[in-house]
Amino acid sequence: MTTIPSPEPRERAVLVGITSTPDIPRHLVEEYLDELKFLADTAGADVITTIIQEKKQPDPATCIGSGKAEELAGLVEEDKIDIVIFDDDLTPVQARNLERILKCKVIDRTGLILQIFAIRAKSAQAKMQVELAQLEYLLPRLSGAWTHLSKQKGGIGTKGPGETQIETDRRLVRNRIASLKKKLRAVSLQHDTQTRSRATVPRVALVGYTNAGKSTLMNALCPEAEAYAENRLFATLDTKTRRLELRINKLVLLSDTVGFIRKLPHTLVESFKSTLDEVLQADFLLHVIDVSHPAFEEQMQVVRETLKEIGVKHDHMIEVFNKIDALADPSVLTGLQSKYSDAVFISAARGLNLSVLKESIANHVARDYKTRKVRTHVSNYKLIGYLYDHAEVIDKKHIDEEVQLTIRVHRNNLKQIDAMLKASASKKHAASNL
Repeated sequence: MTTIPSPEPRERAVLVGITSTPDIPRHLVEEYLDELKFLADTAGADVITTIIQEKKQPDPATCIGSGKAEELAGLVEEDKIDIVIFDDDLTPVQARNLERILKCKVIDRTGLILQIFAIRAKSAQAKMQVELAQLEYLLPRLSGAWTHLSKQKGGIGTKGPGETQIETDRRLVRNRIASLKKKLRAVSLQHDTQTRSRATVPRVALVGYTNAGKSTLMNALCPEAEAYAENRLFATLDTKTRRLELRINKLVLLSDTVGFIRKLPHTLVESFKSTLDEVLQADFLLHVIDVSHPAFEEQMQVVRETLKEIGVKHDHMIEVFNKIDALADPSVLTGLQSKYSDAVFISAARGLNLSVLKESIANHVARDYKTRKVRTHVSNYKLIGYLYDHAEVIDKKHIDEEVQLTIRVHRNNLKQIDAMLKASASKKHAASNL
């Protein structure tokens, strides 16, 4: 008889946020805690209650103050809480003091996001990137930090390198960090070599807040992509690239990338630099926005700031407002279309307005197309074949033993065409000197 393993029990959690009027108003903290609740659910915890503490400055010892910490300890004991999650980053000292007072696991937003990334990481590269981020986060927290990472306790905060680090010290952790960075550089170099052949094809990257619908859009535009899509934060960590046909001899390489989030841990941004290279190398970006989210404009700003942080300096971007089918009031959509006149409004899940989006992508790509006349001998099949495969032939004329083609071609292909013309001219010159 086969026994089915029972699912791991979900942890009971309390969320803690800090408001400081007027700098950080209460309604804003409530929005942050709503997102933190979604993060906790994704990581495998049930949120029992949330607490908002009014504090001008975080207490250096406990963040929320000793009195509030004691009050929270009573709540933890009474409701049998397994973990307390802070929306703001805790210092190592604050985390240790709180664990001692609360007698349960204490984790901050960064630690929670790292946990979710550890759960979601599938490829070898993603696992290395997550482990690197975890180690850099844990390094200053090594002293006395291993008690909550032992095998006796599972759940949030324990996924990843924790078990193997109980007996280690700072030197070994630093060595492991150096080793991971070296391996990731090698993976990045290998990736650059493998993708060098793509250099002549326009590249488009999907970016956006996590759970905006990037993977759903990827699947809608490129059905063979089979990108993993789920109503969960950070459902996708690994970059997936597929061909998107637009018009005759006009295609782009479309890449799905990891989603962004407010207060995205800096260690994660640094660790995922190689994955985010697709964003940096893209000719332009599709910024996917969940228009049904009440705070979508703030999410848009978070994405813009994150793009700036990773080094994107251009503004070649199409704003794609997704999930229009989730808007109950049609007048809201009309107002947004007026405000964001250059944007495209779609529903990736229902396939609404995807043809409009493809046309917009084609128009953006067209900006980088040049019209050229190319003249060569009729026997130069290699060049003529390349032009028909990689360009749009607008006109063709035969002049004696030569053919003149008027083409529209993407700027990325011009270097290859010029090189082939130069090679054929050199060959012709050498033959004439015989």
